[in-house]
Amino acid sequence: MKKVFIETYGCQMNQADSGIVGKILSTSNYSITMDENEADIILINTCAVRDNAEKRIHNRLHDLNALRKKKSYLKVGIIGCMAERLKDSLINEDRVDIVAGPDSYRKLPELIKKSEKNNASIDVNLSEDETYQDIIPMEINSNNITAFISIMRGCENFCSYCVVPYTRGKERSRDPKTIVEQAKNLFDKGYRDITLLGQNVNSYIYNKGEGEKEVNFARLMAMVAQINPLLRVRFATSHPKDISRELIDTIAKYDNICKYIHLPVQSGSNNMLKKMNRKYTIDEYKEKISWIRQAIPECSISTDIIAGFCSETIEDHKQTIEIMKWVGYDSAYMFKYSQRPGTLAAKKYEDDITEQEKTRRLEEIIDVQRELSLKSNQKDIGKTFEILIEGESKRDNTKLFGRNSQNKVIIVDKGNHKLGEYLNVKVNNCTSATLFGEEI
Repeated sequence: MKKVFIETYGCQMNQADSGIVGKILSTSNYSITMDENEADIILINTCAVRDNAEKRIHNRLHDLNALRKKKSYLKVGIIGCMAERLKDSLINEDRVDIVAGPDSYRKLPELIKKSEKNNASIDVNLSEDETYQDIIPMEINSNNITAFISIMRGCENFCSYCVVPYTRGKERSRDPKTIVEQAKNLFDKGYRDITLLGQNVNSYIYNKGEGEKEVNFARLMAMVAQINPLLRVRFATSHPKDISRELIDTIAKYDNICKYIHLPVQSGSNNMLKKMNRKYTIDEYKEKISWIRQAIPECSISTDIIAGFCSETIEDHKQTIEIMKWVGYDSAYMFKYSQRPGTLAAKKYEDDITEQEKTRRLEEIIDVQRELSLKSNQKDIGKTFEILIEGESKRDNTKLFGRNSQNKVIIVDKGNHKLGEYLNVKVNNCTSATLFGEEI
């Protein structure tokens, strides 16, 4: 059996997709290896959301070309969003042997065989119905405690800065029965923390318009939560325009649905939100935050923020700082704007904020969020949380780490505990990124 090494970059959806690829290949007489040095085939699952992500892949391909001089039989493939976006240039300029888009994974065995005859193989066709719902993914590089389940594919929001709708195609949702079955299977294997994934999970809808047969995202969350009270359920990512009171009430109802919502704001300026095609105003966003605070007071909220979008003024930037402070985010993912070819912003708007100014604004945003995260964590000192032990502390092998329902990492003494245990911990110290506690 030829050995395949799968290397994953980017979002959690890519991690889930790598599991799908692993399953497809393992049932087609290929062996999945965790050691790239013994691989006959290396597949790189890629992200195209930011320019830096693509640069990392090009650098990686340069390194692999050096390796192929020593291993002439080695085949290298690019799969995922970057494959869809760059297509032929990956083969012509980067000397990649295999290129497969997000909807072409079933054809990978055929593409690999073609490449073995020294023929570059490519399939980046997008599908309107492929969900891989009949495939139970392989858990690659897993801690056997946490897992991801892809519940839908594609995106139709067309935010002006985002390339995802062009690389992943139209939205389509999986049959909820297959999602619940996959979650039950993972629970029976010992997994205790599952994240339901979609480019916009709030858009999940199955049997739309068919009355009692219709399953929206709130109903799906309830179905998964009812598998077992010991199964923690999370989700990513939400779009503010679609988050509903029904979903918020469902999160509040079930103890095992984690009290954590990632709600990307991107900017605090209505001018920028309109230019970004985000389809909500700041007042509408604030209303959704108020719903969450009222129904789930203990809920942790995180966000995404873009610094230096096209023609962003100092006033626009200040409004982003204002919404950060108003919400009091527990954590955030913060980035400089990176123009992506083919998007509406690239076609219509000038990327006219200098790199120096983007960096200055981003650093200010990071400084504000660091203060907010520290304040949030300081409020938890003296509180007791139930955590699920997920692994050993990277800095101290005498300690373990786990997450609470609010998605915060808490460090505790190892003692006689092991992965997968639930533990009640009292927080006694913190940094802006981490809580430290003791078992009670």
